[in-house]
Amino acid sequence: MRSIALSALLFAVVSGPALAGTADYPKPLPEEQIPNVGSLPETWPKSWVLIHDLNFASILDGKLAVVDTASPGRPLKGLVRAAQFANELVSPERGEIYTAETFYSRLTRGERTDAITIWDMKSLQPKGEILLPGGKRQLSVTYPNLFQFTNGGKWALVANFTPAQSVTVVDLEGRKVLNEIDLPGCTQIYPSGDRGFSSLCADGSMFSVALDDKGQAASSKSIAKVHDIDKQPLFGTPAMVGRTAWFVSFYGMIQGIDLSGPVARPLPGMFSVGTAAGGAPQWRPGGWQVISADAKGLLYVLMSPNGKEGSHKDGGTEVWVVDPVKKMRLSRIALKGQGLAIAVTHEDKPQLIVARTDGVIDVHDAASGAFVRTLGATVAANPFVIAVP
Repeated sequence: MRSIALSALLFAVVSGPALAGTADYPKPLPEEQIPNVGSLPETWPKSWVLIHDLNFASILDGKLAVVDTASPGRPLKGLVRAAQFANELVSPERGEIYTAETFYSRLTRGERTDAITIWDMKSLQPKGEILLPGGKRQLSVTYPNLFQFTNGGKWALVANFTPAQSVTVVDLEGRKVLNEIDLPGCTQIYPSGDRGFSSLCADGSMFSVALDDKGQAASSKSIAKVHDIDKQPLFGTPAMVGRTAWFVSFYGMIQGIDLSGPVARPLPGMFSVGTAAGGAPQWRPGGWQVISADAKGLLYVLMSPNGKEGSHKDGGTEVWVVDPVKKMRLSRIALKGQGLAIAVTHEDKPQLIVARTDGVIDVHDAASGAFVRTLGATVAANPFVIAVP
């Protein structure tokens, strides 16, 4: 038996090169240089987006996926680490991505460090960090409005929760923390005025803060009765059209808020996204990133036919397109599955990007609603937020 095995091994060694290139033994792949590190273009194509993968199976290992939504074959262009309930911002002007992150010295325990990590958009390598004091950064399932630019993108605002609420003002150019603004009873960050922000508050009001050139509060004002938290509570993530934030309520009412000045100004005339038959029990907005806007100012709202009390985060099966000027619904887009987050690209022919609850990323033509392609469940395990640079 030993001689038979030895003969078989000798035949394999001798005949292997001779048989290479036949149907049974295809030619080997050419040698690949190791390490082989590529780079991304300095200016990303308009079809590229960042998809935040919270990665529920291992939240310590959250990430941002750089995704080409026009490429069904190779949509994933790279990954940026986004640890422990991170939040992200993108500055194409500086060629930088910013992640607000939290780390522990013993991975899951030990000394806590909060930091803004600065990543190069071309190499996706870290190029610096800004330490955030106090271990206060809000750790929650990611919302876009927990980390925002102000002052023309020169500063970043970071939401804190201890459970006392506050906002840390960070100078991105100087790489330093400027100040912390107390924000009792209010949450989320909406840049307002030239240098400031506004937040929604637990009593239905909105609180606006104007900052001076040192990041200190120069003035503040509370705006009462912006929304009825019992009858028409607003989703915390709006769609931005210029300096107007368009919010949708849990029950399908749309409210515009002008953030161009130092004090937020609710626009008159809250209006409905419309109604439709087939609700069980009724159509309502649902999802995590539930509303988006295109360059023309049209709004896209993720809708579910199974709307009921507590369904506002369940996702939706249609996207309703709404004209906020005419205050009317224009069309309905049927999705291929239950969507959790939506966003519209800045392409000349904009695409509606849908992150589904099963991790699949689908692409629709925003104008017609036609299904264009699917990227499959290939880029993120738990896609919660879609950032369009």
